[in-house]
Amino acid sequence: MKLLPDPTQSSSVTGYGPGWVAINGEKFTDSLVISTLSAPYPWNCPRFEDLHVDHFEQICRMDVELVIFGSGERIRFPKPALLQALYTKRIGVETMDTQAACRTYNFLAGEGRKVAAALLL
Repeated sequence: MKLLPDPTQSSSVTGYGPGWVAINGEKFTDSLVISTLSAPYPWNCPRFEDLHVDHFEQICRMDVELVIFGSGERIRFPKPALLQALYTKRIGVETMDTQAACRTYNFLAGEGRKVAAALLL
């Protein structure tokens, strides 16, 4: 599916499909983090089963108010202990499948929110 987001100053998801997303027209096939505050960067977590506390602590260092976790092709919720660093900093977390996370990220970024999306591909 190709998405046409409202113009924003930050990264936008411009397309997605099974095993890939496009950010500002650049196609990615490995898990990544996108944010309204920084350029996209690789998220060294190839599978849901590989999630570790460190993956979310890394995102916690960003100055965002909400993290959208795209859990892959289907919705799967991480164990609460993995998200503790985000909860401690009072950063909200929403979990959904990766395609829904892409759409939600664009919507919130278009509103000017300080949001990040951690996307498993």
